[in-house]
Amino acid sequence: MFSARGKGESAVHSHAKEDAARSFGGRMAKFQTKEELCAEIMEPEQLAENRAYHRIQLRCTLLDMAADLILFAFLTFFFGKPMTEFLAGFLFVGDSWIRQFTALMVSVSLIHVCVSLPISFFSGWVVEQRFGLSNLTAFHWLRRWLLQMALVLPLNFFLMLGLFWIIRVTGPWWWAAASGIFFFFSIVLGTLFPVVVLPLFYRVERLEDPVLMASFQKLAETASLKLSGICRLDLSIETTKANAMIAGFGQTRRVLLGDTLLKNFKKDEIAAVFAHELGHHVCRHMLKGMLGMLLASFGIYWLVDLGFRFWYGGSLTAELNYAELPVWSILFFIFALTIIMTVLEPIQNAVSRRHERQADAHALTLCGPDALRRAFVKLAIQNKADPFPSAWEVFWLHSHPAIGERIMALGMPEQTQTQTKTQTKNTVSIRRWKTQGKEIGRGLCQRSKSRSGTGLRVLPLKSTLKRNGKRK
Repeated sequence: MFSARGKGESAVHSHAKEDAARSFGGRMAKFQTKEELCAEIMEPEQLAENRAYHRIQLRCTLLDMAADLILFAFLTFFFGKPMTEFLAGFLFVGDSWIRQFTALMVSVSLIHVCVSLPISFFSGWVVEQRFGLSNLTAFHWLRRWLLQMALVLPLNFFLMLGLFWIIRVTGPWWWAAASGIFFFFSIVLGTLFPVVVLPLFYRVERLEDPVLMASFQKLAETASLKLSGICRLDLSIETTKANAMIAGFGQTRRVLLGDTLLKNFKKDEIAAVFAHELGHHVCRHMLKGMLGMLLASFGIYWLVDLGFRFWYGGSLTAELNYAELPVWSILFFIFALTIIMTVLEPIQNAVSRRHERQADAHALTLCGPDALRRAFVKLAIQNKADPFPSAWEVFWLHSHPAIGERIMALGMPEQTQTQTKTQTKNTVSIRRWKTQGKEIGRGLCQRSKSRSGTGLRVLPLKSTLKRNGKRK
């Protein structure tokens, strides 16, 4: 049972924080306009730079999505069958459906890599370097990208091979069998992610700071939380951005705090970030997400089956001989899954944003609004976030609420001081946060210049492994 009151906390202080949490709700508190908030936390030049960075990355995201849809549409409806027949003409391929499948998937993967690499390089290194967010050279970015491909491409191949085998064996009920099997696979992958996959890209070490660990322990006791570890994630090998996540299941569950966050945030701000991640655990967001994915996968695969019946058989009720499906038909399943997941992404993101608001409210209840607000301001500055992106973009693409919305929901500093009078000594004005943000920005810029050695730098990289854990 979760308790909002920590050990030794006064009833007055506890009630004040509970009132603050109730006022948080999920609705923006109307204490500031968007323009006033932006003016308080950033200089106009900094805000313009953040929005310029955000616009470029948004265009890259949309271009990447469009490229995937167009590529798989052409492969499915125009080139899949002739490509398979061409590959079958090679002696080592022949009539074996497994060898034909392998040759087709290898060819499709190579085509997809050729299409996506320029976009990935531009958004992941050129843009990030230009805005001073990357710690990688072009060579090191390419090496990490190749490592990512060495994991992703074989994994995708075996997933598609497994899907096609399930379709051929289970026939018209393939969608039910595939949903259950892939759900089990997702559990296994999620369990292994923080202990097997993540260390391939970042150094993961147990957090040794005794002051922070004592603070975390006190917060964790309120939720009866038992973790295998609270770890430091070496994000600075790749980026200057700050981040945190909770990942893993059971004995592998970890709270992972980026070293870029630990270095630039105060201890009470880091504790607020930890409390946010703790909120995901308390609210069972990962479990709910997995169960929601299981239920959604039944519907998604069923819709794909209907679409395939109509495309290949001519009607929604067509009787098909699934055991004799041609190898190139797998391209339709890939294309249909891409379309449906794109259409359903706003629903998934809406659920994720609700979970993030709940985690914010939990952090507010445990730590009060002051430290959480300062942490959000520093995140916006250090990560060059647009405080208020367009509504359609948040609706369609964002798994987190806009950082400006999250700050506004906490109220004005003067009001938060009134709500938590016992925290007056720890309260820092927004003007001071703004100064701290400038210092962080100058420090990052100076470190970036010292690394480059010349004026010929271009710029950094997005995180290669998304959605494998709850991020801050």
